Amino acid sequence: MFKQETMTQKALNRLKSLSKTKSKNNSIGIHKLYADDPISADKKTWGRVSSPSTRRGFLKNSGLLAMTTALGSSIPFAKNMPAGLIPAAFSQTNDAFEIYGKEGLKILNDRPLNAETPAHLLDDAVTPSSRLFVRNNGIPPSMLEVSQDDWVLKVEGESCENPKTYKISELKNRFKSHTLQLQIECGGNGRSEFYPPAKGNQWSTGAVGCPEWSGIRIRDILEDVGIKNDAVYVAYEGKDRHLSGDPNKRSISRGVPIWKAMEDESLIAWGMNGEDLPLIHGAPLRMICPGWPASVSGKWLSKILIRDQIHDGEKMTGQSYRVPCEPVAPGTKVADEDMCIIESMPVKSLITFPRSGVNHELKRPLRIRGHAWAGDLSVKKLFLSIDFGSTWQEALLGDPINRFAWQHWSHDVIFPSQGYYEVWARAEDSNGGSQPVVLPQWNPRGYLNNACHRIAVQVKA
Repeated sequence: MFKQETMTQKALNRLKSLSKTKSKNNSIGIHKLYADDPISADKKTWGRVSSPSTRRGFLKNSGLLAMTTALGSSIPFAKNMPAGLIPAAFSQTNDAFEIYGKEGLKILNDRPLNAETPAHLLDDAVTPSSRLFVRNNGIPPSMLEVSQDDWVLKVEGESCENPKTYKISELKNRFKSHTLQLQIECGGNGRSEFYPPAKGNQWSTGAVGCPEWSGIRIRDILEDVGIKNDAVYVAYEGKDRHLSGDPNKRSISRGVPIWKAMEDESLIAWGMNGEDLPLIHGAPLRMICPGWPASVSGKWLSKILIRDQIHDGEKMTGQSYRVPCEPVAPGTKVADEDMCIIESMPVKSLITFPRSGVNHELKRPLRIRGHAWAGDLSVKKLFLSIDFGSTWQEALLGDPINRFAWQHWSHDVIFPSQGYYEVWARAEDSNGGSQPVVLPQWNPRGYLNNACHRIAVQVKA
């Protein structure tokens, strides 16, 4: 069998050597170069003559030679390559930082702790705990503070008929338990691709996962305490502490409209993948409201609030988890009153096999596979392109195991000749919405990037 190996480092070394021959000055990182002016970067790096209006570029003579030299092979569909596009071989690095129980994840921040999963480590049908991204807003409680026997969940609020307090044992004994595979994704997943840059953790593609969760329906608790007619929102409070250490401040307290909390798949979970919920993922209790930004699925859950208004807790107001109500030009400052709360996440897909940068033998089909999801909707179709989006091949797409589980897809690709290729994945949802092949509408906080995922493949005889 032809050995598959990554070509990313080899390509980057070639690019580094190439850039040194172009200038006596220290070379500029390719991401910085393209972020400042992608069209100009094309010309500086490859000598490509590009048209901003058509998003197409022409690699000729020395420009084509420069890129093929950096990649180490010809580019069969070079004429279709969009202008201002960093080749996928250079768009990802192999930087890997490890934390206990999360080997292979990349840490983006350590206060609070945030870590994402490289795409090729998300190949499992059901995401194991070791591969699920970490998104914290404050300081989690310690192991000494977390006990299923002593943990108390309070349910109260202006629109709660009969406020009550529950122990976890009572939740397990009084209410029917459910186990569902539910997808969660950080609202800022993909933020690193936006330009001008947006503040926040610079997630690439790995702030997503789809484990199995076990618990009870939020609806059962709400019906047990009684909901007043003026109920509008259901929110949470958790036991994580504010980074400042001030006990009077909350790191995060978000929520969802009452109808979302009442869905069959909205849970109060105590288990993940057949085991107790890990501390790093919210033990002993957390909310799961799938299909919406993961920030509404509060961890270390200690209180549920039934509100008579849109919740106004920490990271619910201002510009947190909000996008402009109307499209704006990149870099625009948007007033708080012109920002709308993010609800359902957009359609998206991920290539989980092979890893970007593999070498592949000509004439042998290459099995490509991954996952797709679509917020409150389902995925209807999945397409792949090997010619920079000029043509598309429909992949085999499976049904979700239950609502809000991601859908698995696969397709055998045959490459027509030797050279450098990019495989792009594009999903369509049940309403006909499609992933864009370029970045979606810019927003100040860098949310909701659902551009096509792509990997690099080097085909050799």
